[in-house]
Amino acid sequence: MVATGTISWLAQNKAFDLPFDGDPDAVRAALRTAGDEYLVDANIVPAQNRRKKLLIADMDSTIIGCECIDELADMAGLKAKVAAITERTMRGEIAFPDALRERVALLKGLPIGELSRVYAERVRVNPGARMVTATMRAHGARTLLISGGFTYFTSRVATDAGFEENEGNRLLDDGAVLTGKVAEPILGREAKLKALEDAVARYGLESDDVLAVGDGANDLDMIKRAGLGVAYHAKPVVAAAAGCSISHGDLTGLLYLQRYRQGEFAAA
Repeated sequence: MVATGTISWLAQNKAFDLPFDGDPDAVRAALRTAGDEYLVDANIVPAQNRRKKLLIADMDSTIIGCECIDELADMAGLKAKVAAITERTMRGEIAFPDALRERVALLKGLPIGELSRVYAERVRVNPGARMVTATMRAHGARTLLISGGFTYFTSRVATDAGFEENEGNRLLDDGAVLTGKVAEPILGREAKLKALEDAVARYGLESDDVLAVGDGANDLDMIKRAGLGVAYHAKPVVAAAAGCSISHGDLTGLLYLQRYRQGEFAAA
């Protein structure tokens, strides 16, 4: 048996908290089945330490709605080939560093001006992203954008979406075109976890103070380490392993998971 308390609306007819006393694993399984049936996100989070002090977020297909490397490949007429490798990598079927090297090699000779074209024409911040960073920063949290993608994009997306810090991989060029190489060492799954651990140490926090969100297999280690790890419109392997998942709503779900009410959202 599961005993429930009283519904507390965080946003009327949109998001609510419902306290309960019972086996969380059994309730979680039931909620995920019901959530998929009714196209709602249903998650279980501890009652304590809901509001996190550090947000660490993946960029591609999480904070923005595309994979930048696939869009660069489109400029070279190779999107289908590169996107297939990206998809397998995000599902955890290919080691990230090898897959990144393989995809970047295919971009050899691409004019560097195509990076600015991709940013201007293809990169769009996902709904709710700016609201999340603005609200968390207004309540004293730090924000870090972390990506296996490229610093050309992370630096610009961080500014646009309201992140204080950003990390990514660096594409190499000869001043005119891409060389088909990426600077080593490659930032991948292990490096994302290390970035979380470094930020926790830097700010004097604990892992339980962290909200980590991502969509691909290379986000799993940081998602599992964080006090609140969230799979966002994620690959099945990530959604199955993460403590929480957002599969239907937008990024403002990250605020509801922390028990922010809609009236507390900061202006983006």
